[in-house]
Amino acid sequence: MAKPVQQLDRVIIRFAGDSGDGMQLTGDRFTQETASFGNDLSTLPNFPAEIRAPAGTLPGVSSFQLHFADHDIVTPGDAPNVLVAMNPAALKANLSDLPRGADLIVNTDEFTKRNLAKVGYVTSPLDDDSLSEYHVHALPLTSMTVGALEDIAVSKKDAQRAKNMFALGLLSWLYHRPTDATVDFLSRKFAKKPEIMKANVAAFQAGWNYGETTEAFSVSYEVKPATLPPGHYRNITGNLATAYGLIAASRQSGLPLFLGSYPITPASDILHELSKHKHFGVRTFQAEDEIAGVGAALGAAFGGSLGVTTTSGPGMALKGETVGLAVAVELPLLVIDVQRAGPSTGLPTKTEQADLLQALYGRNGEAPVPVVAPQSPSDCFATAIEAARIAVTYRTPVIMLSDGYLANGSEPWRIPEVSTLPVIEPRFADPADFGPEDAFQPFKRDSHTLARPWAVPGTPGLEHRIGGLEKADGSGNISYDSDNHDLMVRLRQAKIDGIARDIPPLPVDDPGGQATVLVLGWGSTYGAITAAVRRVRKAGGHVAQAHLRHLNPFPANIAEVLRSYDKVIVPEINLGQLALLLRGKYLIDVISYNRVRGLPFKAEELAGVIQDVIDSE
Repeated sequence: MAKPVQQLDRVIIRFAGDSGDGMQLTGDRFTQETASFGNDLSTLPNFPAEIRAPAGTLPGVSSFQLHFADHDIVTPGDAPNVLVAMNPAALKANLSDLPRGADLIVNTDEFTKRNLAKVGYVTSPLDDDSLSEYHVHALPLTSMTVGALEDIAVSKKDAQRAKNMFALGLLSWLYHRPTDATVDFLSRKFAKKPEIMKANVAAFQAGWNYGETTEAFSVSYEVKPATLPPGHYRNITGNLATAYGLIAASRQSGLPLFLGSYPITPASDILHELSKHKHFGVRTFQAEDEIAGVGAALGAAFGGSLGVTTTSGPGMALKGETVGLAVAVELPLLVIDVQRAGPSTGLPTKTEQADLLQALYGRNGEAPVPVVAPQSPSDCFATAIEAARIAVTYRTPVIMLSDGYLANGSEPWRIPEVSTLPVIEPRFADPADFGPEDAFQPFKRDSHTLARPWAVPGTPGLEHRIGGLEKADGSGNISYDSDNHDLMVRLRQAKIDGIARDIPPLPVDDPGGQATVLVLGWGSTYGAITAAVRRVRKAGGHVAQAHLRHLNPFPANIAEVLRSYDKVIVPEINLGQLALLLRGKYLIDVISYNRVRGLPFKAEELAGVIQDVIDSE
């Protein structure tokens, strides 16, 4: 008999196991199935920094959370409705996040005395009442997988490793996910190992069949596709969107793209992706260190390319001197900082927003640099293009602050029409503009942007000096004159300040205009803030929301926005860096709310903070 199907409007699933159990692959495949089905979605991968952490231990737990729905969502969810725990460590590490009444699927084969002891369980939680608040499905996933693969010529170890595909098949049946794409993916991934390919496909199909035939699951669930604006969509991560944005900026500017980069978590995927696109004229250079990477990128910019370097916080510290050189020579350079938890090595695979002050002030001397930040994984595409536009137009390095949550998280992305992308005009210096009696002046500025000419080296008539020593206004000759230095410092600052005329005003979402409290965010806090604001409004509260993409310079209307509300809350995944800037520049005592746990904010938590501030009014 066909099992009944229960309709749900949204579901949050978390896969958890050892870092070698394939949880990231399992979560990614479930995400791709969900994206092809048409649900709105948001993901949160979470994994150890070690390539293979100690098996069966709490530090070695890897997880992947997916939130999918039949309506617009903006976060990966506060707490899972379903937890798939492949061993005791995965259960213990994630159980505190599981709400009462949630579904818990546990791989009983791994609940041995040894594995229980590794994480401090005296007795198995499957044998006492500690899990009585949950709907527990205790399944021997490993042995069922091995049994399903008896007729395939693979080792027992390889058969056991396919248990993640069994779990994926079961969950795909449970939530009516498409399966053809996963079978095709496994066929391609293991094409050179046909028996391994057969084993993984068979395990996936066995999991689906188990759900269909077992009495352990009496119902299945369906989440209908979301209603999204018309267009072509694909699922995309922040790092992939950044890479595509850089390629788009190259095409829109007509400049060849050069990436000089040193691999570093969580930015390396941008290097990996761009290395695949030589047919777009992309050149990638995996440098020997961070300093060489940014030096090569600046050299490429000097040569007339769109120079880019990618890194994370520790690499930013090493690149600081060369970024300062780019400020001095006034060349376009893109620095993509995918922030992670620090200081020093910190928590390499965890997210943080703590590089804002470093981006603004992490150089010697007065070295102003524009700073932009994307608000979601898909927004990394548009923000990368905006960073390139500013850099090329104003002849300046630009820092883009992404972070680990955006880099690895994913969501549906509506692919834009090429005709809607901004055109970026490099406007190289032309020898024809200079007569035989007019010497080329490499630091004679455009009257509107204050940008200096960009002259490709080797162009006859445009020969000029360049370097880190202070230059004379106009001629660019080395100058030690104190008045000239004062003038050049002020001109470089005025050039960056003037970008505010060229960016849109800060939009404010304030339905009805009745709010006296504003929540102002930047970067990846957008999703949690938006979800929290929705909760407060649904409960009858009035609250306004605004989100900054441009962090230096700020939008021209930001002072007016801040002074329009009695209270301004600034949530940040740091100890209050934007709040410090707003207090110092605008003399407004904003309410700083901070968490630095290596994880995104939870919407419920922020909603409580917002409601408390509203109630205090």
